[in-house]
Amino acid sequence: MIRWLLAALLVGIPTGAPAEDALWELLKGGGQVVIMRHASTEPGVGDPPGFKLDDCATQRNLSGAGREEARRIDAAFRARGVPVGRVLSSRWCRCLETARLAFGRVEPWPPLDSFFEDRSREPEQTQAARTLAGAHPAGGNLILVTHQINAGALTGVYPVSGEMVVVTPQGGGQFRVAGRLPPSALPRN
Repeated sequence: MIRWLLAALLVGIPTGAPAEDALWELLKGGGQVVIMRHASTEPGVGDPPGFKLDDCATQRNLSGAGREEARRIDAAFRARGVPVGRVLSSRWCRCLETARLAFGRVEPWPPLDSFFEDRSREPEQTQAARTLAGAHPAGGNLILVTHQINAGALTGVYPVSGEMVVVTPQGGGQFRVAGRLPPSALPRN
């Protein structure tokens, strides 16, 4: 058990309720940035060939379980009194729907769009997201809903669907990863 706990701490695996409780307390104080991977989707990787950004019917979308995950995020933030400021999202339908269900509002922001199929956009998009995530948000916590590849490029953490990576802005485009809140940290209905 002790070996597992030490290994978990070394690789950043959440080790249970105390670490998660500390992150929720940090969020309750505001001023953090939550980088969230969209909730669970229908099976698949990427999007079907020929998908259109403005046509959700052509994309891989949230599953019923994913919609429930997003609602549980809403319930967790409300129950803990976590203040939410701006909510920005990739323009992909699965991200926009996650944000709407979890936070009730969303602003599409192209730097959070997936670059899974076109890595040439990665440096520019990641820099824009890093600049924003490194700045202290005004009024609550800043929420960024994006894709696994984007979150990984930005933080070095590759979250599972519905997982939140909490970062503390340091200014000047710099931040530190405070921790992770997996879907298992959310209340069950």
